[in-house]
Amino acid sequence: MTVHPRIADPRPAPPRPASSGISSSSIAWPWLDRAGRLSRFKLAVFLLALAPGLWFTGAYALDQLGAKPLTAYLHAMGDWSVRFLIVSLAVTPMRRIANAPKLILVRRMLGLTALAYALVHFTLYVADQKFDLARVASEIVFRIYLTIGFAGLLGLVVLGLTSTDGMIRRLGKAWPRLHRLVYPLTALALLHFFLQSKIDVSKPVYWSGLFLALMGWRLMHRFKVPTAPLPLLGLSLAAGLATAALEAAWYAIATGVPAEAVLAANLDVSYDVRPAWWVLGTVILIVPLNLWQNRNAPAGKGPVAKGPVARPARAVKA
Repeated sequence: MTVHPRIADPRPAPPRPASSGISSSSIAWPWLDRAGRLSRFKLAVFLLALAPGLWFTGAYALDQLGAKPLTAYLHAMGDWSVRFLIVSLAVTPMRRIANAPKLILVRRMLGLTALAYALVHFTLYVADQKFDLARVASEIVFRIYLTIGFAGLLGLVVLGLTSTDGMIRRLGKAWPRLHRLVYPLTALALLHFFLQSKIDVSKPVYWSGLFLALMGWRLMHRFKVPTAPLPLLGLSLAAGLATAALEAAWYAIATGVPAEAVLAANLDVSYDVRPAWWVLGTVILIVPLNLWQNRNAPAGKGPVAKGPVARPARAVKA
């Protein structure tokens, strides 16, 4: 193919209009895929991520959050930050358990959602302190649960700032090591959740149980335990028992209630269903899900690919 030389235009080029350097096509909107097309899946997840914040903001504006609306508002934002953090950690296990590779497309969005709710939570705390920054700093230094929460927030900010494609390329092999800090940061967030919950710690116990289940799956994966129904059933039972032990240990240390009394309460469901049962009921759902997803797979071979033979998939950063 012949390439003709470009002929220079003797006329001066017209001046270009001033630009901010940001175009609509260069903005990575969360509901677009990497080709810039609308992704219904990402849009649905984005709307679900917005929903709790919008609901509580509206409830606060309409004065429907009780006697202490600002306190209820900031606690709700903190709760949802922890929830989205746990959900973001569930993406990798669920990709394998449910054979759902598309989940990787929203992992970064879920992590950033957790960070956004954490920042709103902290901002509302500052507002609750009448924007007295000196008092806020003093409280963070001298109240251990605030120290823990603020340390977790700073860590999440670092992970958020380094979650862009550019930072992934710039950091290279250091990026995965840095982002493995999400595990201890989640533990800090859960400890902050426990400490600020005071007497009733049912919610932090439940979410801590799910965190233990997710870490248990990662331990299984590290030691090459197959993601199959029987090992997953064992994981579910272990998560329930670990949650009961965690709750008993917390009450024994924080309130002096005998651990055996708390463990015994798990066997009496006539009054209340303890968090350990909710964790077991949640995690055990992965067993039929895994069975259903792999129902056509040969034994020990994992899911069967459908349709024509696919080319090797490129890794998706998220």
